[in-house]
Amino acid sequence: MSVEEKLRDLNLQLPPPPQPAGSYTRAVQSGPLIFVSGQLPLLAGQIQYAGIVGEDLDVEAGYEAAKLCALNALSVLKAETGDLDSVSIVRLGGYVASALGFSAHANVINGASDLLASVLGDKGIHARLAVGVASLPLGAAVELEVIAAVG
Repeated sequence: MSVEEKLRDLNLQLPPPPQPAGSYTRAVQSGPLIFVSGQLPLLAGQIQYAGIVGEDLDVEAGYEAAKLCALNALSVLKAETGDLDSVSIVRLGGYVASALGFSAHANVINGASDLLASVLGDKGIHARLAVGVASLPLGAAVELEVIAAVG
């Protein structure tokens, strides 16, 4: 089953790739690796999950924010490669805007990891980090960076 078929099967649709919010490009390829710039929970140019997880948002909302970030990353990867069937996720960096004392960062970033594994199968299994930060661009609750391999 192709990645496009898997997305349809899961009732998921890739949003248009978000435009950079600053002076950078959305992705850079070096050899077989593609480095995707930080992806926020954006849809149609608007942050969908803003605030601090553990204060303004619960873990479940953070999980959904991470899923949307992952969909945006896949959208960027598709725009860069033309075809997600040749893409494998190597590493995921997850940043959670979190309240002091919050410790469920991994549970939040599981939203992205679970989505990538569901969509890409074994090619979606990756190395990862999940850290808490005081704030993120545009007030987003979650930001993801992705390193993928093509081929």
